Order: sequence, then C-alpha cells, then structure tokens
Amino acid sequence: MLEKVAFTMVPVDDPERARAFYEGTLGLTRGSAAPSGDWTEYDLPGGGCLALLRASLSGLEPSARSGSIAFEVSDLDALNARLKAEGVRYASEMIESPVCRMSVILDSEGNSLILHELRSKRAVTT
Repeated sequence: MLEKVAFTMVPVDDPERARAFYEGTLGLTRGSAAPSGDWTEYDLPGGGCLALLRASLSGLEPSARSGSIAFEVSDLDALNARLKAEGVRYASEMIESPVCRMSVILDSEGNSLILHELRSKRAVTT
C-alpha cells in the first residue's frame, strides 16, 4: 500500500555541477550525501525530499533518463527575472492555467524543473 512520496529522484551526469546548481542557483541546503558524491539529498521546505543520483548508477539508458519536480513558489515573476539574469535555460517561459502559472527551467544536467505559482496564493499576496 502506498503511503506517501518518499523522494523525487533526478539523474545527473555531473554531481558537482548539479550540486552547484541546486545549492547555488536554487538555494537548497544539502542534507544527506554519499561521500563519493553519487547521491545527494535536499529536504525541501514544507516537506518532501529531492535526491540527485549519478545517472550512470541509475541503470537507465540516457534516452530513458528523466526527472521532473514541481517547486511551489510565491513570486514566479521575481524568480524568473533572477534566474534569467543568471543565465538559466528555459523549456517554457510561462504556462497559464485557470489555477496556476508555471515556468519550466532546465537544471545543469538538462532535467526539467517546474516552477509553480498558485493563482489563489498570488491573489492574496499581490
């Protein structure tokens, strides 16, 4: 029986480069990590865990490797402005839906990350 999501795993080719992106660009704080650097975990604000795994250990062919996680954000416009200024690559700059707004960025390894802002929260803060 499924109880909850334990973690979201993202395959990475270069763990050092990936850690620089997740810690430096996104501001996550490193949690548990293998001394070899093959596995790194980030406990996320509000719960959940993001794990980076050296792709060559995943057992997946490069064409089958993918990972995506959606991060809830409070100010998508401000975050997009900062990330664009830092040269972060975008797969989609803005996706509008009745309930949310999203941007899809690419991490240092080419994995897509969804930046998600709920319209109901935006209405309260703006």
